[in-house]
Amino acid sequence: MAVKQLSIFVENKEGKLVTITDAISNAKIDIRAMSVADTQDFGIFRLIVTEPEKAKEALESSGCFVSITKVVGVLIPDEPGSLAKVVNILARNNINIEYMYAFITISKKNASVVLRVADNENAEKILTENGVTLLSEKDIIEM
Repeated sequence: MAVKQLSIFVENKEGKLVTITDAISNAKIDIRAMSVADTQDFGIFRLIVTEPEKAKEALESSGCFVSITKVVGVLIPDEPGSLAKVVNILARNNINIEYMYAFITISKKNASVVLRVADNENAEKILTENGVTLLSEKDIIEM
């Protein structure tokens, strides 16, 4: 059930995000979630999009270095302690979270979180066993 995430290496220079967003826009692809991690010289722009393979092709055609990584998407109640529950479940099972980010959905009852872990299948199994709702790519696209 892992979700495909695009990771794009970006020089930290004026106009570089224009190339990325134009390529995705011109390919008629919707961005569902994004995260930018940067340093002084470069950044990693992470995206969840409606058509990851098509987006990858469009970005590569625009000269971008892009890879697809599988991540875990979870749906949690939008209330205090929900994220702590997920993080604690993974910690108790020795699953390290490399990074995570959340994104906005129309529902005000739930929050959506993307988690990058070393073993998606194991994390998904443990989270499901502990009552955490997983998100599929289809779920995210239809949000």
